[in-house]
Amino acid sequence: MNPNTVPTNQPLPHTPVVVSTTPRARRFASMMYEGVLLFAVVFISDYLFDTLTQSKHALMLRHTRMAWLFIAIGMYFVACWARSGQTLPMKAWNIRLVSHDGLKPTMYQLLVRYIAMWVLPVIWALVVKGLLLLTQWPAMNMFIVLAPFTVFLPTWLTPDGQFVHDLIAKTRLVNTSKNP
Repeated sequence: MNPNTVPTNQPLPHTPVVVSTTPRARRFASMMYEGVLLFAVVFISDYLFDTLTQSKHALMLRHTRMAWLFIAIGMYFVACWARSGQTLPMKAWNIRLVSHDGLKPTMYQLLVRYIAMWVLPVIWALVVKGLLLLTQWPAMNMFIVLAPFTVFLPTWLTPDGQFVHDLIAKTRLVNTSKNP
């Protein structure tokens, strides 16, 4: 048997081909779609939390609730990325998460990526809180809506326009479209 051929009864090893970096506009569109799906994840997780803890309003066990939702959202992302390298919005926009060498990311990389992707939004939230305390202007709170989008700011300074959390986790988002 020729060593360069694979027997037909054995599956081929899956090594995705890195086509190109996904454009920012498609990553942004995927992020908007992800927000819609996360509403369901947060709603169901929070309902489960309220049922299990018998909390009567959102301020009861506030910090425990935040930790619970952080874990629930993390489980959603990590499970999707571990299974196929894509969430539903990533599939819709032809985006896949791979390690920097184009292979399937390890569980460690996925956890690091999830935790690191919170850093810039949390910093922005602290900036907004500081501005609110400094100015005493309640309308300053409206700038909190920009927090999730702060992950895009460094993409103009990073190689191939990748997110900082991808550089930290040694992962990358690649284009899976047949027509890049």
